[in-house]
Amino acid sequence: MKHLIKLERYFLIGHIFSMVFGLAGLLIVLPHPELIAGLGTLGQKAFGWSMSGGGVVNILLGAAAVAIYAYRTLGLWQWLTFMVPAVVLSLSSELLGTSTGFPFGEYGYLSGLGYKVAGLVPFTIPLSWFYMGFVCYLLARAGIDASVKTGNVVWLRYILGVALGAILLTSWDFALDPAMSQTANPFWHFGHVGFFFGTPSRNFAGWFATGGLFMSVAALFWKKTPIILSRQQLGFPLVVYVSNIAFSAVLTVFGAGLWIPVVFTVLFGVVPAVILWWMASSAPEPIAPDPSENTELGQIQANPVPVASVGAMRK
Repeated sequence: MKHLIKLERYFLIGHIFSMVFGLAGLLIVLPHPELIAGLGTLGQKAFGWSMSGGGVVNILLGAAAVAIYAYRTLGLWQWLTFMVPAVVLSLSSELLGTSTGFPFGEYGYLSGLGYKVAGLVPFTIPLSWFYMGFVCYLLARAGIDASVKTGNVVWLRYILGVALGAILLTSWDFALDPAMSQTANPFWHFGHVGFFFGTPSRNFAGWFATGGLFMSVAALFWKKTPIILSRQQLGFPLVVYVSNIAFSAVLTVFGAGLWIPVVFTVLFGVVPAVILWWMASSAPEPIAPDPSENTELGQIQANPVPVASVGAMRK
């Protein structure tokens, strides 16, 4: 188990570092050609590769870190029954969207995010749906399950978990879309300029519906058992969520010159995420199920080994 914890931390550190490196390249180096010229032939080739493949590496590292965390903390069954529906359903939704405009509106992907499935959707996109969708849903479920414990309202927990998880995921997009579509080096484009700083309103409805759909499917597989996680154990998903929002927010403010979308992201994403994290149990009973087995306990309780935190990573 210790080697998984170390690997998880390495992937998380690499994921965060790749976002910081990407911001430096997009906001500092690209706008100043003289800096690129000063890198030399080898440096220019390395920078060119980082700009063309950095987005792919970033998403792969994030997906790998979250996959290990999910397996180690909740078990094989919970990990796979979230990841598979998330990847399959989000890819289907993206293929439908880029082909017909439903449910996100008219849009298309440019280069920089890897090989495109059917020539339309980069293979990394469903992986980003998975890892961000997982941390959003886990924060929502853990916070709600720690607060709503009456058996008579089990379906209320189910509905609130999916709804809040989808809201957290959609709130990320408030800052993400301006960052990815309106900077000097965009990764996708919309067919027409929408009312929300260039983003069509249908796009957010599509995000909420897609996230809510695969979260609902995962919740059915996970059954009605509450998820008992401590604040310490939820440190990992909170770091993943906030760091990805920070990347989008910085790029939106300094790359697209917009700050109001970031305010929406903070109000409807970061603040609720922190509240849900705080609502979680302060110290759950230390029961650690075998991660290779399907959890059939009365409640899903995580491995009590501490997960990566910012303070721990700096030691």
